[in-house]
Amino acid sequence: MMRMKKNKNSHNKNTSSLRAELRQDLDTLKRLDTRGKLQFLWDYYRWRILVCVCVVVIVGMFAHMLWEGQRPCRLRVCVVLNTEDDCGVWFRDFTKALKSDGKEGDVDINQDQPFDYDNRYYYLYEVEVMTTISSKRMDVAICGADMYRYLLALNACLPLDTALSDDFISYLSAQEMLCYDTANLREDENGKVNLADGIDGYFAINLSGTEFERTYNQTEENEKPLYAVIIANTEHLEDSKTLIQALVTP
Repeated sequence: MMRMKKNKNSHNKNTSSLRAELRQDLDTLKRLDTRGKLQFLWDYYRWRILVCVCVVVIVGMFAHMLWEGQRPCRLRVCVVLNTEDDCGVWFRDFTKALKSDGKEGDVDINQDQPFDYDNRYYYLYEVEVMTTISSKRMDVAICGADMYRYLLALNACLPLDTALSDDFISYLSAQEMLCYDTANLREDENGKVNLADGIDGYFAINLSGTEFERTYNQTEENEKPLYAVIIANTEHLEDSKTLIQALVTP
């Protein structure tokens, strides 16, 4: 009982001390001009201010992600071009054609996701892509070789021969656009790859020679191909197939 009383007295003492300190700071602020007030706050409260800013930013990010997840969406596409071009015009026309059926939902195009293994921060790109896929915010990826290789390693590519019609597969095969690769090959903690874990199949479409690729991926210095991939956990398979068809149709 004596200990509880002592702790209560100590708490009251600390509270009174904090109040006195706050009153003193308020009195100091009243005497200062605007520049002096800002300098005072930064000198004595900078860490509290920084912590509050970080909390607000984190809460805002989660709120934005929650809002994005609740918003009706027919298709989420991640576009990582090999050039600095903006393909917004192409997707604006595609979205208009897709929504002509009257179904509810928008097409979300993400052109802000970089992915380059030559960058020393490439592992951050990997984490962002993995998070986007796991939260089901990517249905189709249009990307270069680096990101395609990572999607293969994640086994995140839907086998096209199980998703597309036989006629469409035959057309893509005749045009030599189907990519036959091995998925699910990842390095273990020792840097070794177990080939027995590999899964062979058609996982991407090479967009070389398409109108989209000629418009947004062709420069004199650039000969890197673009790939179109349907993500394995997509919830919008039919619209994903419509996008693939639009990309390869002359």
